[in-house]
Amino acid sequence: MFFDGSLNINEASTGILFVPPNKDKLCYLLRILFPTSNNIAEYEACLHGIRLAVELRVKCIYVHGDSALVINQLNKEWDTTHEKMDLYCKEIHKWEANFYGIEYIHVVRDKNQAADALSKIGSSRAQIPQGIFIQDIDKPSIGNDLVDKSNNEALLVQNVTPTTNSDDWRAPFIKYLLDGSGFQDKTENEHLIRRSRNYILVDSRLMRKNANSEVFEVYHPR
Repeated sequence: MFFDGSLNINEASTGILFVPPNKDKLCYLLRILFPTSNNIAEYEACLHGIRLAVELRVKCIYVHGDSALVINQLNKEWDTTHEKMDLYCKEIHKWEANFYGIEYIHVVRDKNQAADALSKIGSSRAQIPQGIFIQDIDKPSIGNDLVDKSNNEALLVQNVTPTTNSDDWRAPFIKYLLDGSGFQDKTENEHLIRRSRNYILVDSRLMRKNANSEVFEVYHPR
């Protein structure tokens, strides 16, 4: 199995390619419909690929990816310093019991071109060729309820609020983009989700997209 994630300013998607011995290749495209990062997209690709392998009754599998972070964390060679990364690792390791053998292998991008091309089809909104299975995912596979909210709130305080002003209008947007949480009021929450489409997070900083797909940082007025 080869997997890859693709992230641009507007879209995120993943490509998964199965190369069975003496059989036709199977191509899967996952379109990610929630705010995410490149690392999360890579983990989603790997996790969904392994789940698909279980559904296909595969018992021995080599998992190839060009993300050194994902492969080394799954091989327990690198520590998972972020709560979400740790949750993805634990979830993937749970599925390993379905295989007689599984091995995670890091490959350079040139050796992962097919999965990379699949992922870019989804993130570029290009026409989907025939023979590719497509699935949309609208929330993280590990579930928002599994994420340690206290870690996200600490990150929010550290990176979002440049002054002691507690009325920072950016806070709800950053919190929503971090962990998907919003307002209890349905109308306010729908308004937040709709407006959040104009923003992305870069190193925990809120960036706004303009009509030309350019991004610039937004600040809280002092």
